[in-house]
Amino acid sequence: MTTDQIAIIAVLLVTVAMFLWGRWRHDMVAMGALLACVFIGLVPAGKAFAGFGHPAVITVACVLVLGYGLQISGAVDILAKRFLPASAGPTVSILALITLAAVLSGFMNNVGALALLMPIAIQMAGKHDLPVGKVLMPLAFGSILGGMSTLIGTPPNLIVSGYRASTGAGSFSMFDFSPVGASVALVGVLFVGLIGWRIVPTRKQNNGTTFDSGAYISELRIVEGSKASKKSLREVEEMLEEFDAQIVGLVRHDIHISAPSPWRVLRDGDILMIEIEPASLSSALSSLGLRFEEDVPIDEEKEDDEKKHNEENKEQNKEQGQEEDPRAEPAGNILQQSAQPDEEEAEKAEQAEEEKDKDSAADVITQEFVVSPNAGLVHRSASDVQLRSLYGINLLAISREGERSIKRLRVTKIQAGDVLLVQGPSDALSGFASQFGCLPLIERDIRIPQKGQALKASVLMTLAVLATVFGILPASVAFAAGALAFLAFGIVPIRSLYTSVDWPVIVLLGAMLPVADAMSSTGAADMIARFMLDNVAQGHAVIGLISLLVVTMFLSDLMNNAATAAVMCPIAVSTAEHLNVSADAFLMAIAVGASCAFLTPVGHQNNTLILGPSGFRFGDYWRLGIVLEAIVLLVSVPLLLWFWPL
Repeated sequence: MTTDQIAIIAVLLVTVAMFLWGRWRHDMVAMGALLACVFIGLVPAGKAFAGFGHPAVITVACVLVLGYGLQISGAVDILAKRFLPASAGPTVSILALITLAAVLSGFMNNVGALALLMPIAIQMAGKHDLPVGKVLMPLAFGSILGGMSTLIGTPPNLIVSGYRASTGAGSFSMFDFSPVGASVALVGVLFVGLIGWRIVPTRKQNNGTTFDSGAYISELRIVEGSKASKKSLREVEEMLEEFDAQIVGLVRHDIHISAPSPWRVLRDGDILMIEIEPASLSSALSSLGLRFEEDVPIDEEKEDDEKKHNEENKEQNKEQGQEEDPRAEPAGNILQQSAQPDEEEAEKAEQAEEEKDKDSAADVITQEFVVSPNAGLVHRSASDVQLRSLYGINLLAISREGERSIKRLRVTKIQAGDVLLVQGPSDALSGFASQFGCLPLIERDIRIPQKGQALKASVLMTLAVLATVFGILPASVAFAAGALAFLAFGIVPIRSLYTSVDWPVIVLLGAMLPVADAMSSTGAADMIARFMLDNVAQGHAVIGLISLLVVTMFLSDLMNNAATAAVMCPIAVSTAEHLNVSADAFLMAIAVGASCAFLTPVGHQNNTLILGPSGFRFGDYWRLGIVLEAIVLLVSVPLLLWFWPL
């Protein structure tokens, strides 16, 4: 083993470990791996960023823009309205929904397809009185399955195609993945739609009008006149029993008390941290006369604090035997006298503010959002982004299944898959969701911004696909032209061009491609391939193919699918060369395996997105996921050998 081989394997092991750890984002880890290879001398400094100009990276970026255009033009909404049955049983409805998701995922980003159909799935669950997870998990899996059917369906397919081109064998065409990928997707969708959804774990059946996202940790302030005021914590807990809620903390004078004494007497201005189901929040608020902490104006908050402080001072003075002099002129009166000339102007300004508040209050709504994996809010708190002061939005509660956070809402670090309950003007909430990558969990109206936009988007997308299919243009050029046409026709606003691209994925791809090349150039891929052949396949090509497929599926369940494909492609080609067989079947196996992440919520972004809304736990994906991966293995291997003979 040479020094370069030891170095690249060490970098690879550390990179995989960092991916599995999950503390840093995938794009940061990939960039670190690339720079490590440059510093060690495995990748020439002049070619360090050549991966960002790779056709696969350009194609992924352009497909994301096109998918966003199909989404906002209303084309997908119209298709969903016409395709999904209006009146059918749960089995037919779920099968139709995940079939549509699979078809859409073949031509647009599968995360975007899930985001579009998730509100419909939640509504469908309520209609058929099903736990929302029994619809969302099939939807997520269906969108993942559909991505493997075309070149542009998922980044791993583009990486596999690009790596094949780098070996001199040429790239795969648009539908080269379809014989195996579409067949596997068809069998998988049929299984999930007819049988699989029934074995999804049930998480708390609800009344069908909403979804069970787990108990919220809400901050509720005791205001003047509240029933909770002047009562002991124990008494308030008894009052909360009918709402199936419990007090998990208390905040007084900005001091967080995680386990307050049940005999502590509550005061106006105290903040109770209550674990409560979403459906019971409003009832508890009205019954006890509490208010959301984020719904209390800052001035009123200061007033309450000052009032409490003065009351405590009075109590301390009485305890010390001090009495107030009734003849003493309060300092506030002196200040008021000196400020009388400005009182009228101040009163007018206050009235104007009140009128403004009344006008805006009519548009204030409360809405739930799920945080996407690459959202700008991940690992940041409401205080970090100044949610209230800059955006006029109140964070009322956070739902995080499996991990109960009892920190202050303003400083709680938000994680992917969290469900946020926020309040604010509808336009502010829309801007917030768009900027920070949050998905609304309500049914959306059909979006047709301008007449004919949906038709234009569909036609342009079809032309780009046809140009690729018939070899008129390379995929990267065809979809770049399509993206430019979307901008020219106003389907995608120019201001939204760069926000529609999932930049962490682009950085991940651009950084990992040179690392994959270094595996080949140093001979490390050959060494790993020989080890697998000697110890696992023992010279049998079919066993080698199955082994690579299983290893790829396993890695994809634990780390990003694009990174998995980039790591496994050099090993697949080296294995085929040592066996003296065609590498195409092995590369296709990598494409299939990298697209099959069904066992964990971290294997694919779609799995993460449904974690909070469904109330799932980490281990809930295994029950359906392990059966589905076994089906994929049984179906794909014969198809790989048939369509891509060794």
